[in-house]
Amino acid sequence: MRFSLRLNNDLTVPQYVELAQRAESLGFDQFWVSSDLFLRSAGVILTAVALNTNRIQLGSCVLNPYTMNPAEVAMLAATLDEVSDGRFLLGIASGAAEFLGWVGIRHGKPLNAMRESATAIRQLMSNCIAECDGEFLLWGSEAYMRFPVGRRVPIYIGAMGPRMLHLAGEIGDGVLPLLFPPERYYFARQQVDSGQAISVSNTAEFDFATCIWVSAAQDRAAARRVLAQKVAYYGSAMNETLLADLGLSTAVFEPINKALVDDRDEGRAIDLVTDDMLRIGVVGDAAGIIERLEPLVLDGATHLSFGPPLGPDFREALQILGQVVQYFKQSDTQEQ
Repeated sequence: MRFSLRLNNDLTVPQYVELAQRAESLGFDQFWVSSDLFLRSAGVILTAVALNTNRIQLGSCVLNPYTMNPAEVAMLAATLDEVSDGRFLLGIASGAAEFLGWVGIRHGKPLNAMRESATAIRQLMSNCIAECDGEFLLWGSEAYMRFPVGRRVPIYIGAMGPRMLHLAGEIGDGVLPLLFPPERYYFARQQVDSGQAISVSNTAEFDFATCIWVSAAQDRAAARRVLAQKVAYYGSAMNETLLADLGLSTAVFEPINKALVDDRDEGRAIDLVTDDMLRIGVVGDAAGIIERLEPLVLDGATHLSFGPPLGPDFREALQILGQVVQYFKQSDTQEQ
């Protein structure tokens, strides 16, 4: 089994270095950092982490081809792979329309954008000319790397909806599906598998990261509050179909969004988050997290990826998640 941590890009650079070092010592395999707009640069964060760790793989979750041209994505990936001695993993996705709207970018034809971008990046990472006469990319014969790329970095596709999950299975080396709630794993797995069934690439090493939101702490109330903060911030941008599976809609987030954005009252926004909304993620101690995730592992999940907020106290959260990792590693060893 594989285990990874995913963090938003809202901490200080020294914090990421410390967390990555701690994750490495606890047996985690991967360390991912997001690239949300108007926060810290994921590329700079991952460079610092690469220079201060030895084993753990490092990834971007996720870059998008709208705010960063795919040529620049490939440049960043190749350079980070060089800095990390071959430990970089490239996570890309189409981005959220609401957030792209902050900078006046139209979220057009995301499936075409992802297919063409992934193909072009893979060609560049293979030291090939990446000509493309597509709907999203119009590249000529000048589209090639001006330095030798040492390795074709694995491309993970960030996905939530059925068509993007299918595409991830078809063109990706891995997938980063945000599973809201974790039990959405079963649906996402079916979509990815259907894409893999028509893939022309070798899918033997395809990495399905079971990406969940978790808040780990012995104090459940404190853990609940920090997960509620995350739900308040991102809830209104979530897919309507996904929310419907939870018996929710974007409309229920309107009062929360008003409190957060219009009134700038984060405390009130958090208080408005209900228990039904919190089912999006997992809250609790090691035993509670194991109980929620074990059915997924028994059904075939081979990579558990723990995402924000992790918990009210990062040190305690990593200690608890380290216990979860050890539990599943021991179970995996016993089965073998």
